[in-house]
Amino acid sequence: MAGPRGELEPLLGGRGHGGQGDPVGPGAGAGQDLRIHQAVVFIEDAVEYRSIYHRMDSGSLWLYRCYYSNWSQRALSFAIFLILALAFIEAPSSLTWTADVRYRPRPWAPPCGLTEGVEALCLLLFVADVSVKGYLVGWAQFQKNPWLLAYLVVLAVSLVDWTVSLSLACQESLRVRRLLRPFFLLQNSSMMKKTLKCIRWSLPEMASVGLLLTIHLGLFTVLGMLLFTMGEKDGKQDKERLAYFRSLPEALTSLLVLLTTANNPDVMTPAYSKNRAYAIFFIVFTLIGSLFLMNLLTAIIYNQFRGYLMKSLQTSLLRRRLGTLAAFQVLSSVAGGTGAAPAAIGVQPQDVLQVLQKARLGGSHKQVLMEKVRSHDGDLLLAHDFQKLFDEVDKSVIKEHPPRPQYRTPLLRTAQVLFSHRYFDYVGNLVALGNLVSIGVFLVLDEDLQPGARNDFILGVLNYVFLLYYVLELLLKVFALGPYGYLSYPSNVFDGVLTLLLLVLELSALAASPLPQAGRTPGALGLLSLWDVTRLVNMLIVLRFLRVIPRMKPVAVVASTILGLVQNLRAFGGVLVVVYYVFAIIGISLFRGAVVAPGNSSLAPANVSAPCGSFEQLEYWANNFDDFAAALITLWNVMVVNNWQVFLDAYRRYAGPWSKVYFVLWWLVSSVIWVNLFLALLLENFLHKWDPRSHQRPPAGTQEAPHQRPVEELLFRDVLEEPREEELLERLRQHPHLRLPR
Repeated sequence: MAGPRGELEPLLGGRGHGGQGDPVGPGAGAGQDLRIHQAVVFIEDAVEYRSIYHRMDSGSLWLYRCYYSNWSQRALSFAIFLILALAFIEAPSSLTWTADVRYRPRPWAPPCGLTEGVEALCLLLFVADVSVKGYLVGWAQFQKNPWLLAYLVVLAVSLVDWTVSLSLACQESLRVRRLLRPFFLLQNSSMMKKTLKCIRWSLPEMASVGLLLTIHLGLFTVLGMLLFTMGEKDGKQDKERLAYFRSLPEALTSLLVLLTTANNPDVMTPAYSKNRAYAIFFIVFTLIGSLFLMNLLTAIIYNQFRGYLMKSLQTSLLRRRLGTLAAFQVLSSVAGGTGAAPAAIGVQPQDVLQVLQKARLGGSHKQVLMEKVRSHDGDLLLAHDFQKLFDEVDKSVIKEHPPRPQYRTPLLRTAQVLFSHRYFDYVGNLVALGNLVSIGVFLVLDEDLQPGARNDFILGVLNYVFLLYYVLELLLKVFALGPYGYLSYPSNVFDGVLTLLLLVLELSALAASPLPQAGRTPGALGLLSLWDVTRLVNMLIVLRFLRVIPRMKPVAVVASTILGLVQNLRAFGGVLVVVYYVFAIIGISLFRGAVVAPGNSSLAPANVSAPCGSFEQLEYWANNFDDFAAALITLWNVMVVNNWQVFLDAYRRYAGPWSKVYFVLWWLVSSVIWVNLFLALLLENFLHKWDPRSHQRPPAGTQEAPHQRPVEELLFRDVLEEPREEELLERLRQHPHLRLPR
């Protein structure tokens, strides 16, 4: 079957042959324009680590760039956010002030068709998304991509389930499509896909330690059942067995919770009170399970996952090099002349400048790249130089601050130097520290007083004094640096915003009462007392004290590492959101309405009659699965594993013994696997950040020194292996829509 001309003829064959090798028309100019556009797309693919295996004709290139434009991707991201957020609104709705079953009013029930209509719009957008992706990659590539095939299946199931929901007037008991919604978030992030793949590859190693933990739990469960029945005679039963080892499931649960140390030393106390030798059993169990096997699991996850993540990031580097090499090959076909082949194959700088001008790159990066291209003075860029050129994309450009105002008089120039000096910042930090200390002193003095008995006179006066200094500091810095220079420092923006908020609050207090007066009661101001305003001011002052962090180098290194960790772990956070979402929907389906208010059921005794430490006595009534928001909080509390045995016992009584399977699975996924993965990446990020080699800077006076500094967008960039040129060329020859000359 005949295809488009651009898909059949070699795009890179026949250098400089004008119309004969031109995919779009007989003129050499049209063919050159197409190749320029192809190079632009290849560069954008390389920068974003996208696959280059897609259609390359002019119409497809236009559609491809429209699809990956900012407005298109933002619309897709908003649709994903919207369809996930529907879980908070649709029945059971989370739109109540409290999740406590004792006080929660009847939630608002959206009319049938409201959330379904919004969901239909999102699904239609996803249908358009998968259609465009399928067209751009071609059917052959579509069939080889499991994510695209799964995308198609998920959409089909969601649309069928949506139709069934409307046909039943939204009264169906189970919505399958709610479980499938997180897939839309997964498939839209390449890094999340890689993270999920790394987790799947790491599961066999995790399973080996999991098997050891299972054997460990099983052996000590049997030993405990035998140990705590010894000495029982004449109807006198052992308290330890009655409380924690009554049956095999209860004994297994008790030791599983002890593995997380959540019920220590409660589980040991009855036996230890009877005979101190029983402590050996629990100590040995904790040593083997918690200190050895659980930490061994962390070590294995760190080792295995680091290797798999490096492999995944190696693939990203391969995509970067493949995209830039494809762009080089396309542009070198423009650079070649008629007749004899050139001695060296390269790219004309003007062609590279034309590509960079059209490519969607950051403004600062584009400027640096164009400066480096112009520095070649018209010489051809060889393949190595072309590849090295785009390493600049992985560097952040240091932002230059605007020039400071020029004052004529010596007095103003001296004042400018003083108020722009770092010592002026030190004085501001000392003042902020003094303000924070004063707040702490008054909190201690007033801790035993009721709000009506507190005297706000001294604290009110101090707040006015400190605010006066903060406003004066802001004005002096603006005078010294200029308005744009002041705003060019993030720390100044942070200080300025908080200072303006403080000023607004204090002016609001002044509008209600001219000055703080001794002996005035806080309630005299009506809706918002002066004490309430003071509390809000103090909260902002505490936040303002964070300005000292960049000034303290050890703390600044830790803070920057944490910020870098947040950026590098966005994909992990996304996968965690998916896991939370799925378990919350399953929990709603299984346990909705299981927890009832006391007095409404014999299963829910009143707090006064409930055993000490139970779900009812601790008043955990808000921890339920009656709506999506409550389910998320309940899952979070179980993931922290503090008192999670309370949840196990309560839902065993309310929903049945099999409910433990759900909570244990959630503990395994969240607390065992995910927390250990987080610790592994945390260690790797800190080790990389504090490695002396990662803090090396270009020598002073070099071209790179004043403009750029390395950033760790890839944690293991220093140890990644550069792909060989032969491998890259072989992959290019496998491109279904691009043919290289042999």
